[in-house]
Amino acid sequence: MSTIVSPVTLQSFEALPPHERRCTFWTMDPSAIETSGRLSDPEFEKEAWLSILLLEWGTCGQIATDKGETLGAAMYAPPGDVPRSRTFPTSPVSPDAVLLTSMWVRDGSPGRIEDLRAMLMRAVVADLVNRGVRAIESFGIRHNDDDLPQRHATDECTESTCMIDADFLEKAGFEVVAEHRRFPRLRLELDRDHGWKQDVEAALESLLAAAVLTMSSATENQKSLAHC
Repeated sequence: MSTIVSPVTLQSFEALPPHERRCTFWTMDPSAIETSGRLSDPEFEKEAWLSILLLEWGTCGQIATDKGETLGAAMYAPPGDVPRSRTFPTSPVSPDAVLLTSMWVRDGSPGRIEDLRAMLMRAVVADLVNRGVRAIESFGIRHNDDDLPQRHATDECTESTCMIDADFLEKAGFEVVAEHRRFPRLRLELDRDHGWKQDVEAALESLLAAAVLTMSSATENQKSLAHC
C-alpha cells in the first residue's frame, strides 16, 4: 500500500470518515446542544468550525489515504476552540498545549491499525513541532463493558465513540498528568531540548513491534489449525 498522510483542508473535508464529518462532540458547547436539542445539520456545523479554525489557527487535522480511499484521520486544536474540553473532571488543558481530540482508523489487522495510528501520530507531532508547540494533551478514555455497543454505533456522538483510548495514548508516549478512573488527561512533551523526536519515535516503534508480534501469533495459530 502507498499510504499518504496529509493535512486536512476544506477541500479534503468530504474525504473525512462520515462520523468525523458529522461529529460535534468536541466542537460544540454541550450545554447549547442540550438546550436546543439535536442539531439539524451537524455536518454543516462541523465544516463551519473547521473553516474558522483553518483560517484563524491553521492545520487542525491529518488524513491518511491510499489511492483516494480514506484509511484514517486525526484532529487537534487549541483547547480554547474545543468547548467540550472544559467539561471534564481532569480539565483544564495546560495553556502551552494543543489538544488532540480524536483519532480514527479503518478496521483491519492489528498490525495495519497500529501502523496507521503511528503514521497519523507522526504527522501530528511533526506539524506541531514545526509550529513551535510545546506539548500535546488529550483526554483519554478507559473503556468498560458498557462501551462496547456504543463503539459499534458509529453514528452516535458519545464519549465511547469520540474519544481516544487511554491505553493507546500511553503506548504512544503520552504520560498521565491528571489521573481519573474514566477520563485521565495525558501529555506528550514536544520541547526540542528534551529529545522529543527520539522519545516519540521509540514509543511508536514499540507500538508497531507489539502489533507485528500480535499479527505473527495470529498467523501461527491459523497455520496450526490448518494442520489439525
